[in-house]
Amino acid sequence: MLSPRLFIAVCVAFSSFQLVDCLQSAEASPPVTAEDLAEMARAVQSATFSPDGKKVVTASLNGTVRIWDANSGKELQKLEGHAGLLFSVAFSPDGKRIVTASDDTTSRIWDAESGKELYKLGGHAFMFRSAFFSQDGKKIVTTEVRDGVKIWDAGSGKELQKFERPWPGNSPLEAFAAFSPDGKKVVTACWDEIVRIWNVESGEELQKLKGHAFWVSSAVFSPDGEKILTAGWDKTARIWDAESGSELYKLKEHVNSVKSAVFSPDGKRIATTSYKTVQIWDAETGEELKNLEGHTRWVHTVAFSPDGKRIVTASDDTTSRIWDVVSGEELLKLEAPRNVINSNAIDIDEY
Repeated sequence: MLSPRLFIAVCVAFSSFQLVDCLQSAEASPPVTAEDLAEMARAVQSATFSPDGKKVVTASLNGTVRIWDANSGKELQKLEGHAGLLFSVAFSPDGKRIVTASDDTTSRIWDAESGKELYKLGGHAFMFRSAFFSQDGKKIVTTEVRDGVKIWDAGSGKELQKFERPWPGNSPLEAFAAFSPDGKKVVTACWDEIVRIWNVESGEELQKLKGHAFWVSSAVFSPDGEKILTAGWDKTARIWDAESGSELYKLKEHVNSVKSAVFSPDGKRIATTSYKTVQIWDAETGEELKNLEGHTRWVHTVAFSPDGKRIVTASDDTTSRIWDVVSGEELLKLEAPRNVINSNAIDIDEY
């Protein structure tokens, strides 16, 4: 049987659970078993294409990173080393490296070909929530629950910048951070309902985007850097002017919280994820173009292929799926064997 501490940790990490659901489950449901936890931990938290579109990398909550053939669905490589829950994964722009973010207090950089761990970023005190390369591949931005947002040299692993929080204490929490296309700015999504734009070189806060009525789960720049797209637990995805910070429009309200939102490579489409659903939108008009159904639980992330013809999604239903953007057809389902458990990532006795 799992201890209350471990159950709460899983509820926090396994972000598809609403807090109320966790509390109700803790009071009314039978004790959570190790087998239950292992199944929950197979949830896929992040998935994205390689820059050439030939591969997909996925990160599961149980600490496993897998590289797949994007055309056949065959598993090509498994990256092991994290000793904690895994939240995000991304390729470098040249496709040669992979960066991951975990609650084992590290973000790690890997060789995408050999699967070898190259080095760790370990300057945070608690769990890393996200990690992404700049478009020139020279920097990495990370978010951490207690220690905020940091910029790192992608070659040496040296810490270059820390954005000073304009609030005291350990909260609110930054959930996500991404570079602008030119690498001069970073946009952060935070659980205080505010989106912030920062100067990478100076660490200065440049702009606050206010409008969301609940936690903001993701924020990204458009490919031309002129707009910002955000996803929130208030069931909305919003588009903002990156220069003025003014809200331009919001997409039709979703039925549930929006977990992620991204632009297509040409900036003409938007993809959003929520509970069981993935939606494609016209980025200019806000018109819904497709509603992709197939996932059976929360969908955490979505990413377009480099040519914009496919998307890949990551879900709590333990699958990552590849879809045709125009037809909405599910092309591939990527799922790890159920009997594979990363014992390094989840140590029940530790709790």
